[in-house]
Amino acid sequence: MTDLRQRMRGFTLLELMIVVTVIAILAAIAFPAYNRYAFRARRADGQKLLMAIGNAEERYYAQQNKYADLQTIGFSTTTTATSDSGYYQATVTPLTVNTFAAQGFTATAAPTSGGAQQKDACQSLTLTNTGVKGQSGSATTNGACW
Repeated sequence: MTDLRQRMRGFTLLELMIVVTVIAILAAIAFPAYNRYAFRARRADGQKLLMAIGNAEERYYAQQNKYADLQTIGFSTTTTATSDSGYYQATVTPLTVNTFAAQGFTATAAPTSGGAQQKDACQSLTLTNTGVKGQSGSATTNGACW
């Protein structure tokens, strides 16, 4: 009877190692999935910034019949604009078409240097005056970039 009580007091080292191994396997699966989700969630910050710039550009175009840079449309006091959460920095390039000044634009939101989005597979996000949305990286590794 005393021999049975001594055996039932705790776990054996083998049982403990099995539990630790199972937890390690689950963590190895869950952590990369969480990282991919975090990239997609933070990407919305850059998308929101580009959509706001696009709307401001269209309002300016409706009044002036041309597109302009970030300073002119009142979006930023510098040549770049930072997203609300600070994950992206955007620039705007007005395009000249058939010698008419600024008849198009391309807005680009690049991950801030040293920021959490630097390793995102989509890299920089773009939006044009025609509504074309794009990215400089690959959209296949982490879902659609837009």
